[in-house]
Amino acid sequence: MGIEKNWKVLIIDDDPGILKVTAIALEDAGYTVITASDGESGIDLCGKQSPDLIITDIRMPGIDGIEVLKTIKQRFPEKEVIVVTAFSDINLAVRALQLDASDFVTKPIDEEALMVALRRARDRYTTRKELRDYTATIEQRWMETAEQLAKTFHLQKLLIESSIDGIIACDREGKIVIFNRSMEQMLGYARDTVSGMEIDKLFCRGEARKFRDMLNSREFGGQGKIFLCESCLSGQDGSRIPVQVSAAKMIQGDEDMGLVCFFRDEREIRKLTQEVADQARLLHQDKMISLGKLAASVVHEINNPLAGILNYARLMIKMLSRGTFSHEMCTKFQGYLGLMESELERCSKIVSNLLAFSRKSKLEFSPVDMNELLNKCISLSGHKMALQNIRVEPDLSGTLPMIDGDFNQLQQCVINLILNAIDAMPEGGTLTLASSFDADRNLVRILIQDTGCGISREDLPYIFDPFFTTKTEGKGLGLGLSTTFGIVDRHKGTIRVNSEPGKGSRFEIVLPANSKASV
Repeated sequence: MGIEKNWKVLIIDDDPGILKVTAIALEDAGYTVITASDGESGIDLCGKQSPDLIITDIRMPGIDGIEVLKTIKQRFPEKEVIVVTAFSDINLAVRALQLDASDFVTKPIDEEALMVALRRARDRYTTRKELRDYTATIEQRWMETAEQLAKTFHLQKLLIESSIDGIIACDREGKIVIFNRSMEQMLGYARDTVSGMEIDKLFCRGEARKFRDMLNSREFGGQGKIFLCESCLSGQDGSRIPVQVSAAKMIQGDEDMGLVCFFRDEREIRKLTQEVADQARLLHQDKMISLGKLAASVVHEINNPLAGILNYARLMIKMLSRGTFSHEMCTKFQGYLGLMESELERCSKIVSNLLAFSRKSKLEFSPVDMNELLNKCISLSGHKMALQNIRVEPDLSGTLPMIDGDFNQLQQCVINLILNAIDAMPEGGTLTLASSFDADRNLVRILIQDTGCGISREDLPYIFDPFFTTKTEGKGLGLGLSTTFGIVDRHKGTIRVNSEPGKGSRFEIVLPANSKASV
């Protein structure tokens, strides 16, 4: 289906394949397409070739998609920007919408979803351009009376009614003369009900005063203007509706002729924000479940060295109580103290590893040595495996480069897989932990393989779904593998599983290596 005008689209993505495929799809749809492989050149092309719409990946080296969005909105506020993100980066998509992105689509990009997002962006671009032109006309040629103001708005009724954002216009007394369809849908009022009402009555308690204070300040867009500030309106049913508001006093000469306000419903954005918070809570809850499984075995592991330290201490006290302190006793004491120090260091290391794993932290990417991470995971879970008669066979590559990632979350990911393997081998068995480097594809591979009971063919397609579990009630929430999948996806990696009942399971995690790291 053709489009009405020659729309120019700029695509910014560091993946040449995605650039090529997306450009072909858009050109077939009738768009004029230009491309950029990074944020900096994309911003430069935006200034030189003036595209109407921009599609940018969020995660890129150098200037990422969020910074591209901020820069374009600062320099070219009339442009509409669509961001492309992985599902695990939904919090970044929410941030992009808060920065006035037109829309977002998730990877892998669905062509139909992309076309819908572009159609919305075109509508938004057209509507905003018409509104800008219209507002400029009102400011330049404002009529002398509120009646003439109402007539001018009436001439543009179709334009105002088609706006995605809610629009309210008031006369010089602050009484509503324009209340568009989007406002009706947002608040639940019919326009006849609010016509002539003071706009302040639509705000929640205390918000009208804050709105007036912002309007009279220079801090929120200039004197007599507000640009994208948070507020709260009251629906007809008494519900609180969070909004972003932009507003401007309409001045003719030195006279205040009225007010025009644009409201953007933030309920969907808040909902997405809550979903992000819930995701973080579930991630930590899964970690606490894993910590509980490890804690019991760690208590056993540190009990033996502590018992030894206690015996040595009692022996030294008994020897001192005899009242003599010979050279031979001094030599024995030095040996005892050395053994006590060694055992205390071992206990300290065990507890430190457990505390580091349990700590709740924000996602922070830095170079990660996966061999070091795997050794820490073995240390944390080693005693639990020994108690269950499970033999660990590490096979770690000596030429493994660093990856870019969050150590804590990747450790949680591997611990989840180890604990699942332990549960799958109640009578004992062998757990293989291996690492390797695919130099041709610059990929680090991590293998976790057990000789346990395996997974049935019927269950295999669902094991990464949230809350899916084959364990009996009280033995698990079904969060572990779902959390693991999310962590791997967040690190731009993949996870694969091969399993047969009675023959064990093999999980392989593939992560991109740090391009700057040397092997």
